[in-house]
Amino acid sequence: MDRFEEMRVFVRIAERQSFTRASDDLQIPRATVTNLMKRMEQRLGARLLERTTRTVRLTPDGEAYYRRCVRLIADMEDAEGSFSNLAPKGLLRVNLQGTLARYFVVPALPGFLARFPEIELMIAEDDRLVDLVREGIDCVLRAGNLQDSSMVGRRVAQLPQVSVASPAYLAAYGEPHDPAALDTHRAVNYVSSATGKAVSLEFSVGGRLTSVVLPSAVSVSGADLYTGAAVAGLGIVQVPHYRVAGELAAGQLKIILAAFPPPPMPVSVLYPQSRQLSSRVRVFAQWLREIFDAADVSGNGAG
Repeated sequence: MDRFEEMRVFVRIAERQSFTRASDDLQIPRATVTNLMKRMEQRLGARLLERTTRTVRLTPDGEAYYRRCVRLIADMEDAEGSFSNLAPKGLLRVNLQGTLARYFVVPALPGFLARFPEIELMIAEDDRLVDLVREGIDCVLRAGNLQDSSMVGRRVAQLPQVSVASPAYLAAYGEPHDPAALDTHRAVNYVSSATGKAVSLEFSVGGRLTSVVLPSAVSVSGADLYTGAAVAGLGIVQVPHYRVAGELAAGQLKIILAAFPPPPMPVSVLYPQSRQLSSRVRVFAQWLREIFDAADVSGNGAG
């Protein structure tokens, strides 16, 4: 095994904090991983990892070596791609927000795999914030504004949003025609996984954004629950138009306050600030931008 492959193994152990998880990820026998690290530490004359029965942690020397390895591996991948015209290859672990995955990403995946046949995808679905380094994830796709300063974001889409409520709710509370008339209304509160607090409703009024916090009997932390609660008549919600296109067409929800739209929702690919962007993540992010550009997210003609 050459030294760059040894570095890849070391980086995976450091990020997964486990010899076993690293060997599983890389499909290398655990004994090989253990012996490789012993040889590497002997060659460098430094202890890189502190091992306990529960976890593996970097020593100060290991931290410094890890940062250098990450840069060198990224540079090597870029060099190989630039000079040999080799297509990106290898395992790419991604974590996708559920509704974005179902509506946009998964239906288009055959095209990505046909273009990059040597990339193997491992996909997880989640709305929560994840520790990319510790969980061994290369990048995530998330909707909303970037909250974590340790992450680097690449914007791939801006999704138009709408304010909606069910006919039953509007029959009970009346249909507001101005944000100033919302004082007698209710919302379904969406709790941010980043802050643990309810996200306020936002309206464009006279070229400026106005935030409104309404009372709520129900708070949720999932996109499907948020839409479902609105359909059930539990209050007003603000969502990307694509997510409720079916409910609008079926008459289960109605757009309100169309003259005062919420701001579009950004969609970004995020990866750790400590890492340079690998060729696999780079082509995946570019492909995501392409599929969102090609998708009809404008909401024209619906609702």
